[in-house]
Amino acid sequence: MQMRTVEISVGAFMLAGIFSLIVLAVKVSGFDVGAATNSYSIYTRFENIGGLAIRAKVSVAGVVVGKVAEIKLDQEDFTALVRIEMNASVDQLTSDTTAAILTEGLLGGKYIGLVLGADEELLEDGDEITDTQSALVLEELIGQFLLKAFDE
Repeated sequence: MQMRTVEISVGAFMLAGIFSLIVLAVKVSGFDVGAATNSYSIYTRFENIGGLAIRAKVSVAGVVVGKVAEIKLDQEDFTALVRIEMNASVDQLTSDTTAAILTEGLLGGKYIGLVLGADEELLEDGDEITDTQSALVLEELIGQFLLKAFDE
């Protein structure tokens, strides 16, 4: 009888562990099960996205206000066209807002940081942020440094 109790408790512990791993995987992936669909889209163009991924966060002053919904190559000017889904509660983005691709920590993931401007005109669904700053790619910086070192 005691053996059966041990087997049941080990089984319950294993199920709890598997459930915990599933919850952790969902949280880490950025997938929101109960996410509100009340949002609007704005677009940005970057020369180099440097590892920016779909579902990457978009923040204003460090507060997450949206996420990257789509990334595609614009065939006309060969820039990355990024569609951002903004929370509907954040509806005060000015038309001169700037967007930059930033890195979380030294080796962290990429995200988009928005800095609001002073214009009175506001961005609406489907508008584009024209003032952007592409990602700093560590490999390019190291390459430029090495080329400078060998030229001297």
